[in-house]
Amino acid sequence: MMPDIGAIEPAALKARLDRGDRIFILDVREPFEISVAPFPGASHIPMGDIPSRLTELDPDRETVVVCHHGVRSAQVAMYLARQGFEHVLNLTGGIDAWSEDADPSTPRY
Repeated sequence: MMPDIGAIEPAALKARLDRGDRIFILDVREPFEISVAPFPGASHIPMGDIPSRLTELDPDRETVVVCHHGVRSAQVAMYLARQGFEHVLNLTGGIDAWSEDADPSTPRY
């Protein structure tokens, strides 16, 4: 059985961050993507490194996974849920949607 993962829209995430919620943002894009359009306050672990760096993540902390369009992050969120992470959300539409709907200062690529 596949675990359920939640999703969060960019505007909802921005509202929660602006209000000071302590959400862990996990950016799973490659370094060259992050250099073009960094996500403010995110921790970076490229998707392929997640299994070997799992111990760096807190399974009890609310985590929002971010990528370019939301596909890789959904896969990582599903993987984390299978590893026992109970509070994992995928950023709907990724950083591309974030720059459109939440923070226009974030470059699009």
